[in-house]
Amino acid sequence: MKAYQIVQKARDIKRISTSDVIGALCGDDFIECHGDRIMGDDAAIIGGVGLVDDQPMTIIGIQKGKTTKENIKRNFGSASPAGYRKAQRLMKQAEKFGRPILTLINTAGAFCSPESEENGIGEAIASSLLLMSELTVPTIAIILGEGGSGGAIALALADQVWMLENAIYSILSPEGFASILWKDAKQAGKAADMMKLTATELLDLKVIDRIVPETYNSKPVENDVLLERLSHLIKREFKKLGQKTAQERLAQRQDRFKQF
Repeated sequence: MKAYQIVQKARDIKRISTSDVIGALCGDDFIECHGDRIMGDDAAIIGGVGLVDDQPMTIIGIQKGKTTKENIKRNFGSASPAGYRKAQRLMKQAEKFGRPILTLINTAGAFCSPESEENGIGEAIASSLLLMSELTVPTIAIILGEGGSGGAIALALADQVWMLENAIYSILSPEGFASILWKDAKQAGKAADMMKLTATELLDLKVIDRIVPETYNSKPVENDVLLERLSHLIKREFKKLGQKTAQERLAQRQDRFKQF
């Protein structure tokens, strides 16, 4: 499959979302938290505490909509400074109480309006990266669809970084890349081939640690089956991470990201 075909799959509104993963992991045992205690609440980021096999876990994820109305509410998955500061508030809370943190990512990028810039989107992303680099609790980040620019990496500095098979992870969109390089967004397919943004390419480059398959025998896996498998992998990996000391996890995480 060509890279741009994977880009189109990553953008499919029928893909599993943050709310789907929360439902599969926690059922009704999830309490969503709102607001950053500074400027407001951002519906593009869902965050809160859930029970996973009777153990508390902090889950933070970027949520796109599956309808036009929901996409408008969620700002098409482009988070503002308030969203990233809400995420930071929940991470600090998880650190205080020793809860593992799961982050779920599906965004073309952070919200880039003048208002977002005025309210410090760059600082919010940088602060999120610094905070995640210092967390002592186990962390897993999963790119569910698009992993675009600083808006994605702000929630992806984790002990383990995974991608779904048809997800993408890049510094900007192929259309943006093509517009800069060739002044022609229609060259997005050519740009996607050059950018090394697919899960297979990024695993080879050791940017990510695992690919979660979305196909079986060349056929797409149904979303409910995918969610069940993903939930099992998340639970198993958190058990493994929990067997390491905080100092081991912190040192390994920092050593890993220093390579880039």
